[in-house]
Amino acid sequence: MTDFEKVKNYYRHFDEKNRLRNDNSGKLEFLMTMRILEKELPPVQVTETAGADGNESSDGVSILDLGGGAGVYSFPLAKKGYKVSLADLSETLLVQANKQKEEEAVQNLISCDQVNATDLSCYKDQSFDVVLLFGPLYHLTEKAEREKCISEVSRILKKGGKVFTSFIPHLSGSIALVQRFCWSPDQVDINTLEECFESGKFNNLSDKGFQEGYYPASEEIENLFSANGFEKIILRSIRGFGYEKEDVIFKFKNKNVFSKILDLIDSTAEDKSIIEMCGHAIYVGVKK
Repeated sequence: MTDFEKVKNYYRHFDEKNRLRNDNSGKLEFLMTMRILEKELPPVQVTETAGADGNESSDGVSILDLGGGAGVYSFPLAKKGYKVSLADLSETLLVQANKQKEEEAVQNLISCDQVNATDLSCYKDQSFDVVLLFGPLYHLTEKAEREKCISEVSRILKKGGKVFTSFIPHLSGSIALVQRFCWSPDQVDINTLEECFESGKFNNLSDKGFQEGYYPASEEIENLFSANGFEKIILRSIRGFGYEKEDVIFKFKNKNVFSKILDLIDSTAEDKSIIEMCGHAIYVGVKK
């Protein structure tokens, strides 16, 4: 069973709020994810525009940002007019989100709820148009937990609703542990490394660093959602061939060149070899 206390403790100390702002790898991940969201989210029907806070209002599209941390996606989507409920396991990150919500007066951020992704009983059946799942599948080490999570996501989504799920593919996650094995032997020994390559599970031997990891093959993710009534729309790498080339890409100051590079990343991101080897990936599905 996943040790959720270890996961919560990790996020007490890790700067998740600024992870996607701290370096070019995070910036590219955020940029490419937002491109996917802007293309695939249902459009907002704006009914009025608020004042100085810059928040638009709509009758609109309801989103659950499950495992959304301090709200790195919740806030920009709420400001675009989506009705966003943020949910996370970490009290620390929710405190940060609530503080930002108050400081920026973000009215469309409806709630900040402490929730375990395997138990969404606080939400009614078919109550959301969209669920973002940008975190939980990094950590749920047991098959039963992952199945429960996706079953719950299906329950709370409306028919025709979309789920956006990020995950760390098996080869990307396992190979990255080789570096950790060399640099942080207190966290990873050879048995840990072998177990991860065999099963996709990473159980950190220390209380430092990333905790309770799970790295599935992309086929496993597709099958998991299919078994819970979803049809695949997209399965792709997020950063694509830009993975570990982010510093070079952000040196292109010509906006047209930069845009064309991003288009090339998009055009090759569904290649299976790129999905499995280039960091975070994303599945987008619709509830049938």
